[in-house]
Amino acid sequence: MTRTLKDLAPGDSARIKFVSGNGSIRRRIVEMGLVPGVELTMERYAPLGDPVEIKSQGFHLSLRKVEADTIFLESIDGGE
Repeated sequence: MTRTLKDLAPGDSARIKFVSGNGSIRRRIVEMGLVPGVELTMERYAPLGDPVEIKSQGFHLSLRKVEADTIFLESIDGGE
């Protein structure tokens, strides 16, 4: 089963496997440092569910759910 960032529950951690898509959304995500191999933790969802807040590399970042759905994850231990 492949998980995306929007599938994580608050407090869950994972490692980025790949970022899908093309164009400006993918470019923006990669420019923020969210590249394969980077570990992240889901911090919280906004009260209405969008955006989501993550913590990665010592900073907090908010992403829309449509953006979070393009970030595919694997478990920290290397499994999927």
